[in-house]
Amino acid sequence: MGGLETAEIIGTVAFALSGFYVAVKDKLDLLGIFIASFLTALGGGLVRDMIADRAPYTFTHMLPSILVITVIFVSILLKLHEKSEIEKKLYFIISDTLGLVSFSISGALVGLHVGFNFFGVILLALLTAVGGGVMRDILLNRVPILLTSEFYGSVSLLVGAILFGLHQWDIIGFVPLMIVFALGVALRLVAYYKSWQLPKIG
Repeated sequence: MGGLETAEIIGTVAFALSGFYVAVKDKLDLLGIFIASFLTALGGGLVRDMIADRAPYTFTHMLPSILVITVIFVSILLKLHEKSEIEKKLYFIISDTLGLVSFSISGALVGLHVGFNFFGVILLALLTAVGGGVMRDILLNRVPILLTSEFYGSVSLLVGAILFGLHQWDIIGFVPLMIVFALGVALRLVAYYKSWQLPKIG
């Protein structure tokens, strides 16, 4: 199993936990918790595959759904729903960052594989990484965190742009991908702890 695949597994777990935490705070029932966790963790990949006209990975492989179900049951057993501010814990921030960057890379790579142009590649990177969280927030009648949070979605766009540039120079390979991955993770963590935000009007 490669580094990106491992990071995607960690990210899936983190995103599922994020969906679980939001669902229990909104007092959803078990079905609601499963839907929120599933959408957060896997919704972006589903959108990516539909746009790219591919069979959804989530529906052709068992691992993603097994991970989400496992996260829900373990979270309930550990009574994580009784703990506050899980999303501010260091382990959660790091795992969420790994998921964000790895999903951004996978989205960009799919876009490049099917021949998308620059905007298609960066938007597919963004949708893969944050699309599930946006779907969850819309379902729960919340303003998507993507639109109000710190330097988050911008990392996905930047990762997609870099990969598109590397593809144009025909230098995409394992080492360049690992460098982009490391840069994306570092940027996200620095932005989080420095509280970087895009400019707001008003």
